[in-house]
Amino acid sequence: MMGSGKTTVGSRLARALDRPFVDSDVQVEQRTARTVREIFETDGEAAYRAMESEVLAEALGSEEPSVIAAAGGTILDPNNRERMKSHGTVVFLEAEPAKLVGRVGGQDHRPLLRDDPAGVLRQMDVVRRPLYEATAHHVVDASTHSPDEVVAEILKVVCE
Repeated sequence: MMGSGKTTVGSRLARALDRPFVDSDVQVEQRTARTVREIFETDGEAAYRAMESEVLAEALGSEEPSVIAAAGGTILDPNNRERMKSHGTVVFLEAEPAKLVGRVGGQDHRPLLRDDPAGVLRQMDVVRRPLYEATAHHVVDASTHSPDEVVAEILKVVCE
């Protein structure tokens, strides 16, 4: 989910593993020279989701192992779920919506939050949590742990 720490944890994990870090939102923004918000406003969510799927497929198909921070909505596409599950180790950074509101509530660049971040995050959680759980190889609590503690927990499970 947005605000769970994918970018922060992912970049630190990549450094710890000495691997490249890929953030799907950043990849989309670099390709289009527009922000996620601008893409949503001009082209709509469906166009953004298609771009998101494209960059995810490319990242997962890379010869070089990397750490990928997949945008929270990538999970909505069954093809993305299958690709993630079959091409790597998927870690769900679990966090309750109430915790996430404090992290993302005032950020203007998140187009889906609109005027009710708490309500939107709760609804997203209802829809997305089962998909995250079904796709993930591992679940790590990102609500009560620092980013470094989350990285340490992930390293335990992926370096076994």
